[in-house]
Parts: sequence; structure tokens; C-alpha cells
Amino acid sequence: MANPHILITGASSGIGEALAKLFATEANVSALARRKDRLSALAQAYPHITCYPADVTNLDSLKQAVEQAIATSGPIDILILNAGIYQPVSADKFDAAIYRQHMEVNYMWVVNMLELVLPDMIAAKKGHIVIMASVAGYRGLPRSAAYGPTKSALQNLAESLYFDLNKIGVKMQLVNPGFVETEATSVNDFTMPGLISPEQAARDIKQGMRSGRFEIAFPRGFVWYMKTLRLLPISLYLSLVARLTNQK
Repeated sequence: MANPHILITGASSGIGEALAKLFATEANVSALARRKDRLSALAQAYPHITCYPADVTNLDSLKQAVEQAIATSGPIDILILNAGIYQPVSADKFDAAIYRQHMEVNYMWVVNMLELVLPDMIAAKKGHIVIMASVAGYRGLPRSAAYGPTKSALQNLAESLYFDLNKIGVKMQLVNPGFVETEATSVNDFTMPGLISPEQAARDIKQGMRSGRFEIAFPRGFVWYMKTLRLLPISLYLSLVARLTNQK
């Protein structure tokens, strides 16, 4: 595809920003994010990236940004749904508002974006959707009770939509990264195994997008470790993870 139109959400930092920069030389990139100052800096540094400030929790804001992007760069060929938040939580300070915010930002904004973009792709019987989840969605993890369920929901969403979209020519892919050095993970106060840079994550995602794989997961060693844990009986899993993370 020559000069595809790629819309990337959460493009003002982390993996989203790295992806925007990586694709800037070979595509018409529409970068969508909430922080106008960061987007302005990105646009100044990369003239081929067009930026659209938008709040992912505001449907009208999203709709306006998508309409502007299509008016400027044409139909969206590739939609990378990357925006999200992460806040460690614990049961002794349970706050339902934090859980609600995670579900609204990490899951419902993806659903809202799909409502805005999917009809055109389905009508054209072509397109490419990439949903950013996480290995944290594989099973429950300490301090991840607000974040992990949203990623599990995204994994299930991508898998379920795959059946409808694959048969009409719309490509669906799911990204499950391990630990990536971003603003979100900077709040962690523990050693993060397999930690990689956003630039490396972007390169892995780009390579995976060019493949026929449904799941793009990295780094390989850490992912296989997490997949192995997922296969354990629940009693053994809970006991082992509690011990490994000093929860006992």
C-alpha cells in the first residue's frame, strides 16, 4: 500500500509517539492525543505527521478528530488503538472511581473509536485495526486489579471481532507488550523483567503488523514466561506468583 493513512491514538508519548515517528517517512500519519503541547512538538519535528488534540473519553471530541483526519488525509487504512492509563492499586485502598476510569479510558474509548471507523472499513471490505492490550491481561497480577481487567477485555474484544472482520478482508491484530519504559510504567517501584524502550516496542509492532499473525507479543522471553504461567492450575498459579512477588 502506497502512502497509507495511519491513525494512531495516544500518540503524544510512549509507544504511540514512537510508532508515529517510525511510520512518518512512509505513511500519512494522523496522531491523536489529549496533550496539545506534546502534539505540537511532535508536529514541528515531523512535518509529515498531522496532529489532532482529542480527549478519548469524550465521544464528540473523538468524532471531530476522526472527521478532520479523514478530510485531510483520506480514509483511514490502518487504525492503531494505543491510548491508555495505568495506576497500581491495592485492596486496602479500594476506590471504585479508579477502576471506572481505567475501564472508560482503556476499554470504552476503543469501542467508541471502532464505532467511528469500522463502518467505513466494513463497507470498503478492507482496512487494518491494531488493538494495544498487554500481557497483564493474561491473568490476575498483584497491584493490577484496575488495569489488568481492561486488557483482558481488549483481548477478548479483538478475538471476538476477528471472526466477523477476517472474512470480509479487514485485518485485526492484537498487541500484548511486556514492560515498556514509558510514563505509565515509571510509577512501578519494582524491577520490571524484560524492560524495553518504546522505540524497540514500536519496531516489534511494525514488524508484526507486516505479518499474518493475530497476536504481536514481546519481548519473546518474557511473553513465553507469562504464557507458561497462564497454563498453570489456578491454585499453583496464585501460590507461585504470590511467592515470586513477595505477596506472602
